[in-house]
Amino acid sequence: MDEAPQRRGAYRGRRRAESPRTRYAAVFTTAVVGAGIVALGVSTALPEPRNDLSLEASGNFDDVSVRGTDDRASRSRTTPMSTVNMPAPDVWILPMQRYTLTSFYGERWGRLHPGVDLGAPQGTPFNAVAAGKVILCRWNGGYGYNVMIDHGGGIVTVYGHASKLLCKEGQLVKAGDRIALTGNTGHSFGAHLHFEVRENDKPVEPLAFMRKHGVDIQKHTEDIYN
Repeated sequence: MDEAPQRRGAYRGRRRAESPRTRYAAVFTTAVVGAGIVALGVSTALPEPRNDLSLEASGNFDDVSVRGTDDRASRSRTTPMSTVNMPAPDVWILPMQRYTLTSFYGERWGRLHPGVDLGAPQGTPFNAVAAGKVILCRWNGGYGYNVMIDHGGGIVTVYGHASKLLCKEGQLVKAGDRIALTGNTGHSFGAHLHFEVRENDKPVEPLAFMRKHGVDIQKHTEDIYN
């Protein structure tokens, strides 16, 4: 009579124990494979690069042709894009009352100077030229201490070389609200306000733009007070 078949999993003899070296190899292999899977997952989760206007591009608008590597590195971050989804405001005013127009928009030293320079004593307050949202308020490479305000409709105004900032990012401001004090920070040759206007992230001639909105920077006049 045949013996009954052995039960599945029944003991069939002594089993050779794994050596410490074998166990170490198994653990090491598992760790390597696991790390590879994690690295693959991280690489697939990285965002695609964006084509936003960067601070490096903004640096090309500055008023000095020679720049240090530290400033170039600081401009590698991305400039905030337009965030106020509303029409541009109707009320526009001068950025400050007492100043001397010292530099115009246009080519200078082989590159574009994208704004106008308004000379004034160190610490002179200047204000938002129209209502909007502060989208940048910090050190910004060649611009020094810099404020950018989104006015909606694709319009952003830029204020550079401040000595002290009086607003913060995310703050809503009205025309005439003080936002900073004039200074000589960043690439600058004396206390002044660098003022520029961007439409859809591209600089435009600010004197003509402001005249269309009732403000004549050259004549120091504003329609709101006429």
